[in-house]
Amino acid sequence: MDRHHWDERYAEHGLVWRAGPNEFVAAELGDLQAGRAVDLGAGEGRNALWLAERGWRVTAVDFSLVGLEKGRQLAGDLPVSWVCADATTWVSSVPVDLVVLAYLQLPAEPRRAAIRNAFSSLVTGGTLLAVAHDATNLTEGTGGPQDASVLMTAEDLLADLDGFDLEVLRADRVARRVAAPEGDEPHRGQHDRTAWDALLRVTRR
Repeated sequence: MDRHHWDERYAEHGLVWRAGPNEFVAAELGDLQAGRAVDLGAGEGRNALWLAERGWRVTAVDFSLVGLEKGRQLAGDLPVSWVCADATTWVSSVPVDLVVLAYLQLPAEPRRAAIRNAFSSLVTGGTLLAVAHDATNLTEGTGGPQDASVLMTAEDLLADLDGFDLEVLRADRVARRVAAPEGDEPHRGQHDRTAWDALLRVTRR
């Protein structure tokens, strides 16, 4: 999906994504000491805002100016810088303590470029957290992209970082509970369903 598509989607009324951080971002990063962070592919900035509320100085990067503007309006005085740029080529001008890539669903080559640039921006000891729709979600889960070329596994993400000196803290397939939409006939009577995500958390050594 291109920039124009996302600009149109974010221009719709209300938030495209729910308010509040992704559940895995909150679970994995809630205890980290605040520092300088990047939310790469930030969209409307829900993870960036959550980090900023916890004292992080955050740079939110996305190629949709419309999405970023919605985040900016929500941010108020929170310490977030909003940068309109391509996540596959953008590199931080200063070293950072944390980079978050949440559901940056890209084909293999641009995905590899994005995650390697992100990791290169980290200080020694810095954390990279990537969460994405897992490749198995297409056949075993619910929702998410239906294009297998933009799905991945934690092992794929780890392979993208081949050659870097890092410590793997977590590389898993994780379950995410998704509420069945109201009026969704095929899922009538079901309270929720399972979506499968890939999760990679590493630190730079």
